[in-house]
Amino acid sequence: MAPMPTAKSAPKPAASGDAYKKLGAAKLLKIHELMVRARLLEERLIKMSKGGDGFFWIGGPGEEAFNVPLGLQVKKGHGVNFDFLHLHYRSAAIVLSMGAKPIDSLRQMRSVATDVYSKGRNFVNHYAIPEHNVVPVSPTIETQYATAIGTGIAQARAKTDAITIVNGGDAGTAEGDFHSCLVWSNRPVRPLPVLMIVVNNGWGISTKGETQHGEKNISDWAKPFPDMPGRTIDGNDVAESWAALEEAFAYVRKNRKPYLLEARCSRLYGHSSSSGANRLAEPDCIEILEKKMIERGLAKAPDFKKVWEREAAELDAAHKQVKAEPFPETKTVWEDVFADGLPPSYPTKGGS
Repeated sequence: MAPMPTAKSAPKPAASGDAYKKLGAAKLLKIHELMVRARLLEERLIKMSKGGDGFFWIGGPGEEAFNVPLGLQVKKGHGVNFDFLHLHYRSAAIVLSMGAKPIDSLRQMRSVATDVYSKGRNFVNHYAIPEHNVVPVSPTIETQYATAIGTGIAQARAKTDAITIVNGGDAGTAEGDFHSCLVWSNRPVRPLPVLMIVVNNGWGISTKGETQHGEKNISDWAKPFPDMPGRTIDGNDVAESWAALEEAFAYVRKNRKPYLLEARCSRLYGHSSSSGANRLAEPDCIEILEKKMIERGLAKAPDFKKVWEREAAELDAAHKQVKAEPFPETKTVWEDVFADGLPPSYPTKGGS
């Protein structure tokens, strides 16, 4: 997938080769490790859904070159002085880069009682991580752009450099929530420190994006707002993604105003398990990174092979452990549903 033109309001990225040299071998190897971890996790989740070890899969294989640099640049912590993240269900590489454990995604897929995100109540890649300000992921399309307004307002009022980050897909930009976030973030009375991200994989389930979008780039939606930068990048390129995110984070942190960033990425396993989740012939960002690093003398093929083998072995062990963990008991069905406890009108025992 070739790099897309940038919006007029954003500078052109540095040359790809220079950017890789600037990042250096150590950082690139860490990024590669996290990309491999995320990819193998998603592929294992797909196998679980196909093998009856889970009910449904949806995720983001192909988005690792953008999502790993994103997760590594987040200001992690709890509360208004740290970044808030309003994510969607293709964000595994982001949370793994922030320190989440692959085993917890396996637990959510299998719906076991040890699922730290939803206690077996939600389907996979729907995170909730209070200690890192990861707001609970909702399966409803693009409502995260509406909830991002709230944390954006809180951070606009506070004396902090922390920001609100919200991501979604290209098809979801047709939803009113996306445009509400644009309008609210750009109000002159109180602009919001929101980094709005759209990961564009070119598809809306089974509909080609090119048949639906009248705008040339989704980042063009920033143009009606004169003070809002908009930029479209090649999200399959690690160095370009890192540099673009670095620029966007710095802008929002300093200026306390919104920024719209569109990353063009591959969708390697289709929409979800409902469309088969079979491998597609699209550019693979991990293969691209490995090739670029080898060409520049930053790593050798055996280095990468060791990473794949190590991560696969750790995932095998985690899956074996999760298979032995219990499912939730029926009596727990009403736990953690109401903040003040179960209302008297509800049954005291589990069941329908």
